[in-house]
Amino acid sequence: MNLGERETDRIIEMAWEDRTPFEAITFQFGLKEQDVIAIMRRELKPSSFRLWRARVQGRATKHSKKRTFDKGRFKCSRQRTITNNSISKR
Repeated sequence: MNLGERETDRIIEMAWEDRTPFEAITFQFGLKEQDVIAIMRRELKPSSFRLWRARVQGRATKHSKKRTFDKGRFKCSRQRTITNNSISKR
């Protein structure tokens, strides 16, 4: 697959995000986890790649089947609610 610079940058960004599963990258770009790993290995400095691999390996949030929540984003119970594009007042 021949990806442009913009797509490669977006894949790297999604791979770095803790809450973006590999399945989302597969859905959006058609790349398997191994393909993403190959892109990260090719595009990152060796030390950055090792840090990323250590973070991602075994992380439940990077794999949809290992997640403890079904869908949507995680939201802390202490996070204030946003209504009508402004932060609600207490």
